[in-house]
Amino acid sequence: MTFTLPPEWHAQDWIWIGFPHDPVEWPGFLEAAQVQMAQFASAVAESGQEVRLIVRDEANRARAASLVSEKVTLEVRRYGDVWLRDTGPLVVMNETGQRKAKRFGFNGWGGKYLMDGDQEIGARLAESAGLAVETADWILEGGALDGDGTGLVVTTEQCLLNPNRNPHLTRADLEMRLERDLGYTRVLWLGDGLINDHTDGHVDNLARFVAPNVLALPRATGADDPNAPIYADARARAEAMGVTVREVPSPGRVETDGRIEPASYMNFAITSNLVVVPIYGTAHDDEGIAAIAELFPDRETVGILADAVLAGGGSFHCSSQQMPSRG
Repeated sequence: MTFTLPPEWHAQDWIWIGFPHDPVEWPGFLEAAQVQMAQFASAVAESGQEVRLIVRDEANRARAASLVSEKVTLEVRRYGDVWLRDTGPLVVMNETGQRKAKRFGFNGWGGKYLMDGDQEIGARLAESAGLAVETADWILEGGALDGDGTGLVVTTEQCLLNPNRNPHLTRADLEMRLERDLGYTRVLWLGDGLINDHTDGHVDNLARFVAPNVLALPRATGADDPNAPIYADARARAEAMGVTVREVPSPGRVETDGRIEPASYMNFAITSNLVVVPIYGTAHDDEGIAAIAELFPDRETVGILADAVLAGGGSFHCSSQQMPSRG
């Protein structure tokens, strides 16, 4: 039987979320990032879905416990980065509801961020859930792809074709592996991801499927939006493949000390009852939340400030990984 990766809007048994713990990764922002991640975890738990918040040690368990809802479950695990979308297990399922975990090679986003525990955390989480683990023979992060549940997946050339991941694999080789390991039969190749994205252009910060063959993409806001050409190119490629595009306003130009930040509402997390949108304190936040809410009429949509989380290189989708339900 064929195993495929369900789309994120598929019913979920629970969601894993990583809790920030490293002051080197969040210099000057760690406490605020912990508060914002706790708000994310609490919002999902209060919506009625199980949340397993992964904490590094007992000190971080105590810190997290002081911030989160009593409905959040805390689990102590050894991990480095909080970005469980990339280091956690990708849970695939067949037609009968049988589940197993797929793991891939992980090299710290092209050798840039190598931290203790990140090679093992995916397998440890899968084993704790009672899942068999299969490891593929190539490097892939979960945030580098997004599927629509029909066999169509979107990714970026900047990431998947980057020589710092799989220099020995061609585009055709990667397409074959996406089908073999995750059940994707068609690939929508976008170009670059957002400027200064630490991950070399992960697609979950740029484009997200919200329904079969329906892709949400940012719309540039303001003449100084630094990613306007990237958004336009992504839209052209999607429409050329026959994909329906739904636009969401971007946060606009977001800077820290003159550096352009890869701020994006696209890094929203879809959970069983709730969609959580990262916001950044810009004039476009309310419009961004409203646009995403229109895409998910069957779920509540909330915005949670994520500027401190972004200082560590990602946002709410990056920090989470769901367990799809058999139902």
